Amino acid sequence: MFQRDDLQYLDAALATLEEGFRSLPAFKIAVDGERLRAVLQETALKLQDNFPYPHPLYVGQMLKPPHPVARLAYMLALYLNPNNHALDGGRASSAMEKQAVAEIARLFGYQTHLGHLCASGTIANLEALWIARHARPPGVMLASEQAHYTHARMCEVLGMPFETISADATARMDLNALEDRLRRGSVATVVATLGTTATGAVDPLPAILQLRERYGFRLHVDAAYGGYFILADNLEGETRAAFDAMQHADSIVVDPHKHGLQPYGCGCVLLRDPGEGRHYKHDSPYTYFTSGELHLGEISLECSRAGAAAVALWATQRLLPMERGGEFARGLEAGREASLALHRHLQADSAYLAGPRPELDIVVWSLATKSRSEASRRAQAVFDAAAQRNLHLALLRVPDALAKNWWPELAADAASVTALRSCLMKPEHKDWLPRITEILDTAAHAVLGA
Repeated sequence: MFQRDDLQYLDAALATLEEGFRSLPAFKIAVDGERLRAVLQETALKLQDNFPYPHPLYVGQMLKPPHPVARLAYMLALYLNPNNHALDGGRASSAMEKQAVAEIARLFGYQTHLGHLCASGTIANLEALWIARHARPPGVMLASEQAHYTHARMCEVLGMPFETISADATARMDLNALEDRLRRGSVATVVATLGTTATGAVDPLPAILQLRERYGFRLHVDAAYGGYFILADNLEGETRAAFDAMQHADSIVVDPHKHGLQPYGCGCVLLRDPGEGRHYKHDSPYTYFTSGELHLGEISLECSRAGAAAVALWATQRLLPMERGGEFARGLEAGREASLALHRHLQADSAYLAGPRPELDIVVWSLATKSRSEASRRAQAVFDAAAQRNLHLALLRVPDALAKNWWPELAADAASVTALRSCLMKPEHKDWLPRITEILDTAAHAVLGA
């Protein structure tokens, strides 16, 4: 499962890196090899207590293995351990970050931008909302009830009032409910989610942009999960239109550590207006002294940040350019094809109750039975039975508002339904789908027949 042969490329690259420092006197850190070996072996044994995240039979949470070039470039950078706060601590890696982030900005159609990498999508969204608080008069921040739960927390941290907007039957933000709230006034910022973490739903961005023209709010796009799908050629009409409209958002967040093939943690925040850098203005007399160029710490809420994350992202984008029809884009398309194939399989088998047609690569379904409570019990049983056969799924609590639309045949004896969920993020999932469905069907029929 783990590619060890590629360590030869790291060794060769490390020799090249070392050549750049030949003028320094010889120096070596003393290490007790036997103790090091013993601790590493103990560490490896501890790490066995994990699900097999890189394997195609892991189709549970949104955990996508980094590309080998990202792993190796990250490891290579760790020999220097740069800090991309100030140029003093990460000169080369800061330049690589600026280039990599500029490529992401162009991907989303930004002609100008200000942006950088973050430790996570949560921190990236926090920063985007912090800028929003400064850029707009005080007011309420709105997001769909299917948006990531951390938006409410971040607003609490920022001292901003937060309200949710109901979702429609497709789990997208309900436009009628949004406009009803906008009519009442005092809305400063609306968050549109392109790829919810529960179902992969994509909010109707073009229509939300039309409402912005009428009501004048700031628009932030949380594309932490779904952003890279802007490259996919197999999206359907409304979903495609939403991604094509991203260039008009005031700010965007995307997570390279999700579909961007990067190690954790690597989020990215982008502001369309570079002038909003004025909100970061501060003075730090002990870090910014070696260059008149922009230090990334001058446009970041975070201070110390791993330069290795920028190096890994830069190397990945060099090997796999972000272009329509390219190898990187085809990997996204393969995941979507796998999700559609799984959805068709679920629709064709009477053992299942398929959820909505997936917009990206997340699939949700229930088990055919009489009531929500029984469907929930059976979902947990299938989850466990599949895991015993090395197929690892996820569970999702589907609220009443969605459950009554998706599965009206289930008696509403509970406020929600625990359903099964899969993130088919890996390109390999397309070829492994027959094996995945074979195991799933065996587990499901064993539970239903019990």
